[in-house]
Amino acid sequence: MKHIVAKLIMVVVILFGTLATLACEIDFEILENKKEQYQKGDLIIVKISIVFNHRRCPEGIKATKFSYEGLKVLGATKWVEPKANTYERKFKIEILDDSKESLVFSAIRTCDKEGGKGSIQFKINQPMQTKS
Repeated sequence: MKHIVAKLIMVVVILFGTLATLACEIDFEILENKKEQYQKGDLIIVKISIVFNHRRCPEGIKATKFSYEGLKVLGATKWVEPKANTYERKFKIEILDDSKESLVFSAIRTCDKEGGKGSIQFKINQPMQTKS
């Protein structure tokens, strides 16, 4: 009985390990102007790194979609591949909206191999409300 349970656990571990490598890994890193809280007008340089774990993705790196609200992308570099199956791109972002507690910049990849998604959150320094 112990052998059956041990084999079952091994199969589950291998299965989950295999499934975890099907998706793209998407990571964000703030390169310039990293703060605990941001305010309207702040400029931030963010680097996005995407690793194709499944190596041969049917969708090229340019198929990556970005979404954001309350932010403005002022510029972006072209995708570079610093090492095999790893792509990077930098974005210059401006904070436009200070009415929410946080703003999110997201990247998503959709393909028949699970794709991937990731995001970075910018906490906003709420302006003081004056009473009328």
